[in-house]
Amino acid sequence: MISKADLLKIARGRLKDAAVLLAAGRYDGAIYLGGYVVEIALKNRICKTLKWSGFPQSSSEFQNYQSFKTHKLNVLLRMSGVEAKVRASYFVAWSAVVAWDPEMRYNLIGSTSRAEAESLLEAAEILLKVL
Repeated sequence: MISKADLLKIARGRLKDAAVLLAAGRYDGAIYLGGYVVEIALKNRICKTLKWSGFPQSSSEFQNYQSFKTHKLNVLLRMSGVEAKVRASYFVAWSAVVAWDPEMRYNLIGSTSRAEAESLLEAAEILLKVL
């Protein structure tokens, strides 16, 4: 299991990494990491909602929890227990991140604009605080 505290540390660290990439003009990398910030924050929220001490990490830990083994932000938001709040009060931020997909790692360099990366990272920062 990966602890809730470690999930938060990782999410905050990835947000800093993404900001460095953004500042260096590496927008594709920034947006890719920015999406993981939200994914990890959602997994932390799921732990809080379900009163888990940590999130499954290894294949054996996921054995009975396959539905939690996903990168789909909409699915994770549904399981988080705060879907209504996020969709109602943070609609703009959620809209900026919901299309994120880890398959973006295969996008050609230069596929993401500075504005897109800035928008996603701003949304990730907001959602990290909310979740």
